[in-house]
Amino acid sequence: MTENESNPTYGEGADDSGPRTADKSAQGVVAAFGQTVKTLRLRAGMDREELGRRLGYSAATIASFEQGRRIPSPRAIDKADEVLDAGGLLTLWTEEVERAQYPPFFQGMAQLEKQAMELLAYDTLVVKGLLQTEEYMRGLLAMWRPPLDDETIEQRVTARLARQDIFDRRPAPLLSFVMDESVLRHQYGGKRVLRGQLEHLLLMGQRRNVEIQVMPTDCEDNAGVDGTFTVVTRKDNKRFLYVEAQVTSALETDPEQVGLAAARYGIIRSQALTPRESMKFIERLLGEL
Repeated sequence: MTENESNPTYGEGADDSGPRTADKSAQGVVAAFGQTVKTLRLRAGMDREELGRRLGYSAATIASFEQGRRIPSPRAIDKADEVLDAGGLLTLWTEEVERAQYPPFFQGMAQLEKQAMELLAYDTLVVKGLLQTEEYMRGLLAMWRPPLDDETIEQRVTARLARQDIFDRRPAPLLSFVMDESVLRHQYGGKRVLRGQLEHLLLMGQRRNVEIQVMPTDCEDNAGVDGTFTVVTRKDNKRFLYVEAQVTSALETDPEQVGLAAARYGIIRSQALTPRESMKFIERLLGEL
């Protein structure tokens, strides 16, 4: 079975210029949450500036939260619940609000990342979102046309950074990433941003549950010529295939198709540089910058 095969993509560098909350249901959740924050703030006798000071935000950002124009992080929700003495009323919204920051067709994949026992990702255009530095994210989002507004960029950065909690989860999932050499050479955001991204990959590659491999451009064989894809194995051993293109994304659950993708990924790994060779390769690229 394939889900959402005709929806606009929400990828690692995808154009997120659509509504921040992609459907009316999500908009309703965010608006209701914002109204709850405002009600509790007024009950506490605080103005937006005071609440913002306590949470580490500007008064304008608090207004964006209350008006449903921006989605706070789970950490911000927890802090607001404490500061406003909400007794858990705000934290009850955390899961729904977090889900609302993604378009409906990506919500399933976002949840799978949280439940992943194993994740296998092959990328040909940009560094996987799970591995992106904040500056690299901003570099990608700044390139979209028509330009994204500042609040949209902030929300997308927050959402993408939140996904990276997968690296600190216990028990640690097994994470494997293979990316084309060209991905590591594109200077999105400039040399300084790329340098920081390559340094980050070297650090992430040192984690025992993470393998990063490079597919060199001079490799004569590449089973990944059909493009980017991700295979996720959940804790119940059920596997899923996520594929995205410029204007479509699909979450595939058919065992045969997912099995073929996993087998294809195994071939790609065997054709790419080993993790040790890949780290040395990235070090050489850093030396060239």
